[in-house]
Amino acid sequence: PRRQAPPPGAGDRVGGRRPSANDGVPPDDDPTDLLDLEDPEDDLLDEGVSDDPYGAYDDEDLDDLDDADDDRAVAEYLEDELGDDDTDDDADDDRRRGRPLVKWVAAVGVLVLLAGGAYFGAAELLGFGYEDYEGAGEADVVVRVEEGDVTSAIAAEMVELDVVASRRAFLAASEGDDRVLGVRPGFYHMKTKMSGEKALERLVGDSSRVGHLQVRAGTQLSDVVQPDDSVTPGVFTLLSEASCAELNGESTCVSPEKLSETADSVDLTELGVPAWAEHDAAQAERGRTLEGLVAPGVYDVKPGWNAEQLLSEVLTTSATRLEAAGMPSSAGSTPYSPYQLMVIASIVEKEAVRSDFENVASVIYNRLRIDMALQMDSTVNYLKKRPELTTEDEDRFEEGPYNTYSRPGLPPTPIASPSQEAIEAALDPADTEYLYFVKCETNGLSCFSEDIDEHNANVEDARQRGIF
Repeated sequence: PRRQAPPPGAGDRVGGRRPSANDGVPPDDDPTDLLDLEDPEDDLLDEGVSDDPYGAYDDEDLDDLDDADDDRAVAEYLEDELGDDDTDDDADDDRRRGRPLVKWVAAVGVLVLLAGGAYFGAAELLGFGYEDYEGAGEADVVVRVEEGDVTSAIAAEMVELDVVASRRAFLAASEGDDRVLGVRPGFYHMKTKMSGEKALERLVGDSSRVGHLQVRAGTQLSDVVQPDDSVTPGVFTLLSEASCAELNGESTCVSPEKLSETADSVDLTELGVPAWAEHDAAQAERGRTLEGLVAPGVYDVKPGWNAEQLLSEVLTTSATRLEAAGMPSSAGSTPYSPYQLMVIASIVEKEAVRSDFENVASVIYNRLRIDMALQMDSTVNYLKKRPELTTEDEDRFEEGPYNTYSRPGLPPTPIASPSQEAIEAALDPADTEYLYFVKCETNGLSCFSEDIDEHNANVEDARQRGIF
């Protein structure tokens, strides 16, 4: 469409310029600041400058542009906006009368929102306006608290298992109670349909945590009877005890015998044994398949899991811990396989205190290098139900794969669960020429020597001082 004509008089010029609002107005007799009220476009045109983005034009150029701009959209001048139409006055009056009503409606809406927010805030803080059960609960259920769970995450898990009726029921009960901050990751014996307060009290109670076990460095798969007749529970016993709970009148215990049988019959890959240990572990005699592959540390298992699930949880976690200790990535720097290094580490663990780990590992390396029998009492004791600090001659002459007095080389499996420090010593032993050592201090430290005469002297001195 072509551009409409401007209102009459809009294009008239005075003295070669557009008319100004100041035309005909006498100057101020006492001016202070003179404000140029003329159209700012006049000065730009006088200087040959235009506000047109393409640059400045003279009058002829502007006339040419008028023809070129025929297709450009321009503002329209509406007569009814410039006139004094009575209808417009009535509409203005109506709009003015409607504005107070709109303002009142908006104000009421804001008040409603504020009131609602205040209610829900008070409900959250003061503990009203949410669903909650009454009483101490009904059926038994096991709740798991994951590593890093905050109180709201624990509450959500409880809602999902119908322990509490709502998250806010548990959160309101926990508000200001620091005991909930001390809840550790693991499994907890709870009840369904508990009030928020009862759920909190049971969760932080001493007897609610179940499925928890700790494997210490040097622990064997089977129980060991100590010289003082005390029993050191093995991995199978610890795991069996952790599996036990009384849920809805039924015991969830899995016996040590069932765990040992499962370890010998189920595919090791399915149980979570690392690939680098599968072949050697599979060659072990029954009852010793998983020896040394359960890393020391804390574990959480769920009562109600079967033997395979229990072993899988422990072995999968162990594989991660062994990897962190450098197995098998660091084995390449040694002349031994990862599994052989676990055997060496287990002997180090049983033979020495922490301060002597690297030196004992060096003795093992030095003897293996010259094909000298290891002659370690710990390996002979491994097959005994009642081990002793020193073994008798009759034990040393008894044939068997773990008798390192009569057989050269390493035993077929680890003899216990080695610590990370023992594994590190096996990976990087001290640089020594030691071939012998004997416990010579009451704190467990050993005396090391390079020849048999010095060693025998250390043994006699330790006997005389009553060390053993």
